[in-house]
Amino acid sequence: MLIRREEPRDYAAVENLTREAFWNVYRPGCTEHYVLHVLRDDPAFVPALDYVIEEDGAPVAHIAYAKGMLQTDGETQELLLFGPVSVLPSRQKQGYGSKLIEFTLEQAWKLGYPAVVITGDPGYYGRFGFEPASKYGICYAGADGEFPFFMVKFLDESARGNHRGVYSDPPCYFADPAAVEKFDRAFPPKIKEKRPGQLE
Repeated sequence: MLIRREEPRDYAAVENLTREAFWNVYRPGCTEHYVLHVLRDDPAFVPALDYVIEEDGAPVAHIAYAKGMLQTDGETQELLLFGPVSVLPSRQKQGYGSKLIEFTLEQAWKLGYPAVVITGDPGYYGRFGFEPASKYGICYAGADGEFPFFMVKFLDESARGNHRGVYSDPPCYFADPAAVEKFDRAFPPKIKEKRPGQLE
């Protein structure tokens, strides 16, 4: 197992593994491979935290980071987030995602980022030290009241409580369905299925 920076030669393989990882998970089909494709050319992208796990000469897992925006009283601050985190189905539930998250959170701390936010399962991300962001006065744009799936981890303890306001993901994280459909035609055909537990 080798953790290394993603390189341009990996892009097609990583987009495919991302598609495989998310297909029919949150919606029929998926958008994550397209979001990743667009993110790489977006100013919000953080290349220094773009990593893969390689096995047998090919990527089997990947993580990307970006900068979202925290609107505070009269000013806007950047706030680091990660995702998508993708693991090939044949390697899932074997610790690959955890290894990437732990490794890159340490790299983010070394790079001087004070905090990271994530929207996901509290039961899973809590093990990495993520807490409900609302506890620290950070709320997700458009969410009403408590939103337990939006979490924060402070990498710098002195930053705890110093970042308050309304957070928004980068616009590139909101994929246009028509653009996704067009992009997806470049990949092998897969059947979209409506499954219990999907968000859409």
